[in-house]
Amino acid sequence: MPPGIGCATRPLILSRGVMELQIRKLSKTYPNGVEALKEITLTIPQGMYGLLGPNGAGKSTLMRTIATLQEPDAGSIHLGDIDVLAERERVRETLGYLPQEFGVYPKVSAEELLDHFAVLKGITVRRVRREVVAALLRQVNLYDVRKKKLGGYSGGMRQRFGVAVALLGEPKLIIVDEPTAGLDPAERVRFLNLLSEIGQSAVVILSTHIVEDVSELCSRMAVIARGEILLEAEPLAAVAALGGRIWRRVVETTSRASVQGVAR
Repeated sequence: MPPGIGCATRPLILSRGVMELQIRKLSKTYPNGVEALKEITLTIPQGMYGLLGPNGAGKSTLMRTIATLQEPDAGSIHLGDIDVLAERERVRETLGYLPQEFGVYPKVSAEELLDHFAVLKGITVRRVRREVVAALLRQVNLYDVRKKKLGGYSGGMRQRFGVAVALLGEPKLIIVDEPTAGLDPAERVRFLNLLSEIGQSAVVILSTHIVEDVSELCSRMAVIARGEILLEAEPLAAVAALGGRIWRRVVETTSRASVQGVAR
């Protein structure tokens, strides 16, 4: 099975009410001495939540830890009444995870592979599975190309297929890691609109280094760098707070070195 875009699970009934993800003092240091996470504490409500930071900031480490793919050194994570670190199977039953890179079988159609993942997800009745697969392909706007081999899909189409797999089983926690990297402008808009729809009924964590993805989509965000949370706020409020503190100037190439010196 291609890694990262689906987990074999059985149906799960969650407690009623709005879901919330609570992360408390989460830390992770790799064997080479790199501190990837330094006592991360966040409360992530239902809806779209942005995790913004440069490459190497610790975003992917945090996402993999929440997705139960690696252990932290210290700290706790709770999704509603689920202890994420102690009850991995319960988490996976309600988790949709789209990593930055994932594999597909290029010679298989989207419809066939999504049907296969639906079986692994516990949807064993053929009629029900056919209905679920068709509905998800329509939701991600791939129904008209459902018979096409995945090897012929564009980058944006593959990303949307990954979302369809992640949505199997109606997850309450969805993690997407750098989803718009490499997409053309039209595909990026389609993908962000899709995520916005999904965020109405689940906790959706969008990990990215693209500021516009967060400001256009998320009601709250956190900025992470060198494994630490530098800021947690509403995107529009954070942008407004920077008013008068950011300048733009067009200079000749010959003057660039002197301007960079002043900027430091």
